[in-house]
Amino acid sequence: MKNGVEFLVGELRAARVARGLSQDEFGKLINYSGTHVGNVEGGQRPLKVDYVKAVDQALQTGGIYQRLFEKMGAPIWLREWIEDEQRATSLRWYEPAWVPGILQSEEYARTTLAGELLRPDDVDRLVGSRLSRQALLHRDPPLLLTVVLDEAVLRRTAEHQRTMMTAQLEHLPACAELPHVQIHVVPSSVGLYGGLGGPFVIAGLPDGGRVACADGQLEPQITDRPEDVATLEHRWERIRAEALPRQESLNRIKEAASWT
Repeated sequence: MKNGVEFLVGELRAARVARGLSQDEFGKLINYSGTHVGNVEGGQRPLKVDYVKAVDQALQTGGIYQRLFEKMGAPIWLREWIEDEQRATSLRWYEPAWVPGILQSEEYARTTLAGELLRPDDVDRLVGSRLSRQALLHRDPPLLLTVVLDEAVLRRTAEHQRTMMTAQLEHLPACAELPHVQIHVVPSSVGLYGGLGGPFVIAGLPDGGRVACADGQLEPQITDRPEDVATLEHRWERIRAEALPRQESLNRIKEAASWT
């Protein structure tokens, strides 16, 4: 069975053929060589987001192929979660180890993937998909985003990563300037607390329902079972109670940025 990207390559080829264009003609239309088009369609070159964007622009699709690329290249669980994320009216996001993807800078996102032994084009695709989801921050009507970070997230950096981490920590307060974004920090002085078991996100949906995503070393668990969501909501309240208020949290982030 074809994977999602292979299916999309077939759809792009079908769109070209339906318009009666040769590979050379199509290449001129999207500012690629005909050879490049042929290699993408034949599987000799990986499909990249810039190519898909060029097709969308040339064919005036409204970005449909890029959205498909971002979803179909992702694991099934992530595709499901992205659908929930796009529908959500609120997100409550707890992270003990990373800056949440929705608040990551491009360089930080690339660094989180550095140890995964991925091909460069796969890294490009995953980073592009992650960054594209940040459009949620500027949606109308706005999404209410509340993020709680463990302070260790702000301090976790190696000497060669200091520039990257400083830029990321400066990016967080910029995001928090949006009136519908709140970022809170659980200070290290709290010591051990219940959130250290792992990250999770609770999405509030337009119909009043809720769905949660609890991450792990293997495939994250997505659930809308009331008892599971209730368990995570209770944990969220306990974690949130340990976190600093909004302004104190931003001060702690800026302090960490100056330290890096």
